[in-house]
Amino acid sequence: MSQGFPSLPPLNGLKVFEAVTRHLNFRLAAEELGVTQGAVAQQIRGLESSLGLKLFERLPRTLALTGAGAGYATSVRQAFELIDEATRALRPEPNHLTLSVTPTFASRWMLPRLPAFTQTWPDIDLRVLASERLVQFHHEGVDLAVRYGRPPFGAGLDATLLFSQSVLAVVSPLLLAKLGNPQKAENFLRYALLHDGHHLWPAFLSFMFPSATLHHQHHLRFNQTALALEAAINGQGIALTSPHFVQNDLASGRLVPAFAQQMAVDAGWYLVSPQRLKEHATVLAVREWLIAQIK
Repeated sequence: MSQGFPSLPPLNGLKVFEAVTRHLNFRLAAEELGVTQGAVAQQIRGLESSLGLKLFERLPRTLALTGAGAGYATSVRQAFELIDEATRALRPEPNHLTLSVTPTFASRWMLPRLPAFTQTWPDIDLRVLASERLVQFHHEGVDLAVRYGRPPFGAGLDATLLFSQSVLAVVSPLLLAKLGNPQKAENFLRYALLHDGHHLWPAFLSFMFPSATLHHQHHLRFNQTALALEAAINGQGIALTSPHFVQNDLASGRLVPAFAQQMAVDAGWYLVSPQRLKEHATVLAVREWLIAQIK
């Protein structure tokens, strides 16, 4: 008679361990699992005790996997993915996909392309969540996310570059005709600067006017690029944006470049997803569609 798996540690401890390896933080793992921080710490201590070795180094502000812990984390994650795949195969779900994107990416890039998406993938039930923060994929049921910044975005996450950030200044043609060419510093000072959450104006001013120190008086501040762009379309001032977010506005003449030059930034827009042994067909399809749209 077979004995089963005599050396298998408690599965609950392994589930907690897998969550902690992604966050490297007991508090965040506890939030994801819906338990207390103390319960997470207790499970990890119990697991280390049953294995007879340390899985984590406790550092002042974070945790680090030991060599043994890192190897074990990879194997445990693969084992959970196999169980997850087997369970999905038993209960095939309809083609739901949840995509988390920033509000600006949602309104300025995703919305204009949704008709093409539904035409290409009529069977996929797409749910778009607009949020500035990087979601907890497993806990919030998110399959893919689009985020601005520089990788890595977190442990156990893959990041694929969609497009590098280059910064274009845009203005309404009516305001341009009224206030004059902003390439001239004396004209430029008449314009309001429309700020967003990326705070790129200081760097852009140094880029455009390297030999001048401009004491600009007029500022309007928004927490999202999409709002700054709406203000620019309405003739409120000059906004900074990725050219990818204003393609339609430039084509229709609602906005025009305030300066011919664009400023390159060491950051980009990335497609982020949890590392998986085998990607779900729906996720693969949407990932390929997003990348094809950029190209």
